[in-house]
Amino acid sequence: MNLLQVKGRDRKGMKALIIAAGRGSRLKELSGDEPKPLIRLLGLSLIERVILTSKLAGINEFFIVIGYLGDRIKEKLGNGDRYGVKITYIKNEEWKRGNGISVFKARGFFKENFILLMGDHIFDARILTELVEYGMKTSIVLAVDRRKPLSSDTKVFERDGKIIDIGKNIKNSNCIDTGILLCSPRIFSYLEEAIKEGKTELADGVAKAAKNRDAEIFDITQIDSYVSKMRKYIKPWWIDVDTEYDLKKARWVIIENSSKGASDFLARYVHKPIENKLVSFISNFDITPNKLTIIVNIFAYIITVLFFLGYLLPASILTFVVGVLDGVDGKLARVKLMTSKLGSIEHSFDLLFEFSWFIALALFLFNSTNDALPLILCMFIILFISFYRHVYDQFRRAMGRSLDDSGDFERIFRRIAGRRNLYNIPILISILLGVPLYSLIFILFHSGITAVVYASRAIKHMYDADKIAISAIR
Repeated sequence: MNLLQVKGRDRKGMKALIIAAGRGSRLKELSGDEPKPLIRLLGLSLIERVILTSKLAGINEFFIVIGYLGDRIKEKLGNGDRYGVKITYIKNEEWKRGNGISVFKARGFFKENFILLMGDHIFDARILTELVEYGMKTSIVLAVDRRKPLSSDTKVFERDGKIIDIGKNIKNSNCIDTGILLCSPRIFSYLEEAIKEGKTELADGVAKAAKNRDAEIFDITQIDSYVSKMRKYIKPWWIDVDTEYDLKKARWVIIENSSKGASDFLARYVHKPIENKLVSFISNFDITPNKLTIIVNIFAYIITVLFFLGYLLPASILTFVVGVLDGVDGKLARVKLMTSKLGSIEHSFDLLFEFSWFIALALFLFNSTNDALPLILCMFIILFISFYRHVYDQFRRAMGRSLDDSGDFERIFRRIAGRRNLYNIPILISILLGVPLYSLIFILFHSGITAVVYASRAIKHMYDADKIAISAIR
């Protein structure tokens, strides 16, 4: 068994403890009669987000400490079946005391290392993915951030990776507590010591471990911020949702980080803000990304029929509507933590309806003029687009990053590179001018230039990477 297999097995078996017993009085106006972890954010409660984000990191078994209106949390989450996880509840009748009490209530449930999370802290799945793979050398590993502390933050002072002091009011600090921890069962002993002294916060138990040189940090700012699938840099993030401002900030962060790095200028400056507003609205309804994908595809093929029948202007205008809607389903999946392997095949269906538009337009022009030129143009357009799309995908698989982000030239060229969004523009203009054939001529040259540029730049970057690899071997 290799090292990767061992890591995969360990992560799959990792359990998580979620603290969800408090009242959250600062958000009482929003929560009303509901416990704070059930406050909704873009269609999901806070605690659902914690569970589903943890699931992305490979954690499938959860122990949730409940207190204030805990039965409502149980009613909402059930045994976890609907999320594909297992949930066990631990009751804390002393929920008005510090959160260290809630953690201590779970002392009989963990015999091995586990993840400790807060029911009102939402976070980037990469933090947890990296943390569960971390080779801990002490009893407690606390994920910390290096940003400037706020008055409500729990501050941490670390030296050489070891925690020296922790608390809201410590004088010296150089990082802050994110509320995400990797713990051994020994944390319960430290909490017991603190509780006997009348100290009931989780930070008090961590401080006890720190005095024993038995607590270390995991610096989230060291996580690689480039996300290949998103084609952009995303700084690892987390938010402790304590106020209405935090909730608004969380909404913005989630939507912004669910947006892929837009390639062409139309997607970046026009589609993105519209998509963000649509996703923010749609996320509050019971519609899945897959259902939305089906709706978009049906709509797209209606456009194909309109092109074929000669209703060129309405068909052309509607292509821009599909251009916007086509970005909503994937973004909705990421916002609602519903990404799936099935969803990745969406791009293949996108390519299919894109080609159907070209074919339908070419067939209409052929039927109208009895001239084969539109069909010939369409054939080469499909060849060029298929080629550069394949080059683009192969490059990302081989290099681990998007070709669009591989250099300064690529970052500029991607704004004008051949994309469906940009092809829709000459189609509309040529139809308005009464010369629809010109749109196919323009798209042919545009797709051909894109194919040449993508192929040449991909070859250059991959050749350079091979040279570096060979030099390293020698």
